[in-house]
Amino acid sequence: MKIFRTKSGPFAERPHFEPSEIDRVCADELRKESLYPSSPEAIRIDRFVEKRFGVVPQYEDLPDGVLGFTKFTKKGVEAIVIAIALDSERGKVAERRVRTTLAHEAGHGLLHAYLFARDEKSLHLFDADSHSDHKILCRDVQGDERKSRTYDGRWWEFQANRAMGGLLCPWTLVQDALKSFLVPSGSLGVVTLDEKRREEATRTLADIFDVNPIVAKIRITELYPAETGQLRL
Repeated sequence: MKIFRTKSGPFAERPHFEPSEIDRVCADELRKESLYPSSPEAIRIDRFVEKRFGVVPQYEDLPDGVLGFTKFTKKGVEAIVIAIALDSERGKVAERRVRTTLAHEAGHGLLHAYLFARDEKSLHLFDADSHSDHKILCRDVQGDERKSRTYDGRWWEFQANRAMGGLLCPWTLVQDALKSFLVPSGSLGVVTLDEKRREEATRTLADIFDVNPIVAKIRITELYPAETGQLRL
């Protein structure tokens, strides 16, 4: 991780993580809580939140467009709250959206809690439209096709979204899950994702890790970009 001083935004500094760093953080944290499976399967993200942060996710009425928020104190995560409207919806798609939002909030907890511990100003200025202090309000989550996936300079959202992928679809387990979709390329033993089967791979990943297909698609694109098809770490 690199740290950049900044005069804009809610903090005096801005952390920069390489994507591979975020993936390693997520995998390490899952292992510490004994929640990293030995083979590809759905991550128990609700249990991870409880064990890692010592909080039980709460469900409350939130303003329109707010999916959830993480509340911090100088000691760390105080609460993770999910919009009750998400929990009230029925069906697999809705259940997976709750999982996605929980993982997104957990990403904030893993990557950004230290900022609140170090910067008094951030406890009050993080989000101009927060309805109370000490919160990161999340208005869009990567993988929610009904929301914009632009970040408008909100680097904390980009980082939390990458952590969401790292928590729900850890990269080594994704590799294992996609073995049957990899094909040899060239004479140097390189393997790439079979482009003809990318959609099938997306559906398979979604079922294995219990995420909506758009989340699986984004995760595959992060790890096996279409321009090369090779694993990128």
